[in-house]
Amino acid sequence: MSTQRPAAPQPTTELDPRYSSALNPRPGAADVTATEWAEAQRRLEAAEIFWVATVRPGGGPHITPVIAVWHDGVLYFSTGPGEQKARNLARDAHCALITGGNSLTEGYDLVVEGVAEPVGDPAVLEEVIAAFEAKYGAHITSAEGTFHGIGDAMRRGDDVLFAVAPVTAYGFGRDDGVYSHTRWGF
Repeated sequence: MSTQRPAAPQPTTELDPRYSSALNPRPGAADVTATEWAEAQRRLEAAEIFWVATVRPGGGPHITPVIAVWHDGVLYFSTGPGEQKARNLARDAHCALITGGNSLTEGYDLVVEGVAEPVGDPAVLEEVIAAFEAKYGAHITSAEGTFHGIGDAMRRGDDVLFAVAPVTAYGFGRDDGVYSHTRWGF
C-alpha cells in the first residue's frame, strides 16, 4: 500500500475583468492576465502572517492573525482548543485565510476559502511541524522565539492543527496602479 498522497488538484483559473484593469484604458492595462496558480502557491509559501476569518455562533465574523504554512497543497494553522476561532470552527468549519499587503498601488493579496479540518494523522502532523520550523526558524525553534514549543503543543493536543484545502481562492494584484483579480476554483 502506498503512503503517497494524491497530487493537489490544479484549479480552473480565470481573470475577472470587472475588477481588473483590463477594462480601464491606462498604460499596461491591456496586458493584464490571470495569475498562474504556481505563482499564487509561491506567494502562499512565502507569506508569514495570515488572517483567519471564522463565523461566530450569531453569524458575525471573527478575524484574527495567525502564522500558517502551505504544505502539499493545503494551508495549515493552529490554535488552542479553547480559543474563539477553534470554538467557531467546531461549530462551522468554513473559513478563509487572507494574506497580502496594504498598499493601494503595489502588492498582491490572496484569499483562500475552504473547510478547516483538525489534523489527526501523526505522520502529517510531524511533516507540518517540520514545515513550520523550516519556515519560521528561530521564532519556533529558539527558546526565545515567539512561538517556541508550538510543535510540542500540537503533539500533546494543547494546540489544534487545522488543514484548509482550498475550495476557492482569489488573487488581487496591484502593479503601479494596474489591477488584476484572479479566481481559482478547485
